[in-house]
Amino acid sequence: MSDIKKIVLAYSGGLDTSCIIPWLKENYAGAEVIAACADVGQPDDFEAIEKKAYASGASKVYVMDIKSEFLKEYVWPTIKAGAVYEGKYLLGTSFARPLISKKLVEVAKKEGADAIAHGATGKGNDQVRFELTVKALAPEIKLIAPWRMWDMKSREDEIKYCEDHHVPVDYKSEENPYPYSMDWNIWHLSHEGDDLEDPANAPKDMVYMVTTPPEKAPDTPEYIELTFEKGEPVALNGKKMDALELMTAVNEIGAKNGIGIVDIVENRLVGMKSRGIYENPGGAILVYAHREMEYLCLDRDTYHYKENVANEYAELVYDGKWFSPLREALQAFVDETQQTVSGTVKLKLYKGNIINAGATSPYSLYSEEFVTFGEDEVYNQKDAEGFINLFGLPLKMRALMMKNANKQ
Repeated sequence: MSDIKKIVLAYSGGLDTSCIIPWLKENYAGAEVIAACADVGQPDDFEAIEKKAYASGASKVYVMDIKSEFLKEYVWPTIKAGAVYEGKYLLGTSFARPLISKKLVEVAKKEGADAIAHGATGKGNDQVRFELTVKALAPEIKLIAPWRMWDMKSREDEIKYCEDHHVPVDYKSEENPYPYSMDWNIWHLSHEGDDLEDPANAPKDMVYMVTTPPEKAPDTPEYIELTFEKGEPVALNGKKMDALELMTAVNEIGAKNGIGIVDIVENRLVGMKSRGIYENPGGAILVYAHREMEYLCLDRDTYHYKENVANEYAELVYDGKWFSPLREALQAFVDETQQTVSGTVKLKLYKGNIINAGATSPYSLYSEEFVTFGEDEVYNQKDAEGFINLFGLPLKMRALMMKNANKQ
């Protein structure tokens, strides 16, 4: 441990990372600890977090506003891929971790640090996401995961450790009735732990901190229009917006209408199942709208193959392999498919439901002239007979073979 002289810590200001600063200084004698805090849209007081990091023993503090980069370089590509893990999870934590880790590497290189530390536990997926990113971008930098090393087993242990080391803590169980572990960014809010650990328990209303429970949403539906260019959302209700402005606005609309609540028992990478509640008001709307755009603009072969790619892409992101060659190769495929995914989708939002209300595109492959039940001049229905004869020939040949075989 003596060869580590400077450590960059992924710092949130929470109880875990508040403990980690003095723990690192205690266990890596003489090492300097630099706290790096990423603003990905969580509603935190970053000035207070910076002060707390210094008070906990950090020699330097970085507060990095990476919301726009997060949306444009991580969220939008994943929307274009149609990637949803296990049919429900919109990857809110999964694709934030690679960007945060990338920023930790940048700070470490700038500061000449020997190691990067994080507060992820040894049971979760985040430890993998943090560390795979560092391995991919800076394999020479050492990794420190205190939760896999120290003797503390509970929040009470951590609070006592902070008090013994004169580290300011604002967590007191009797003063903070909210019992869940959360991860919050501009894309989502997740909740785990306490009574949610039993899948038989329905979430209490106190869980929801972003989205209105559907039964409390307005009794009148709200209609919105989203415009896409090459698979990326660019306008809301006809108004062009940058990524941050659009995401903020769609989040507000979705939350008001009870959109985006997901309850899932998911398969963690480390082998166990975990139960989580996710709030994704804007994300649910954007993913739904993008899919509607693809229904209109992609041919059958491409759409069906892309569904397979979406599942593979989602699993790679969930597993922390954002910077893997395969994810990058799949992104190239996805980006090519999106060249004609442009147009406008109208949606009806009502008490937790997203309902398609129409879509238009200059690249639409839908032709009323061909598909109409009425008279047309472009489709010869007699052509279908020859097609069916050839398409069904393998089935016919097998049936004839079986018939002849049964005679013998």
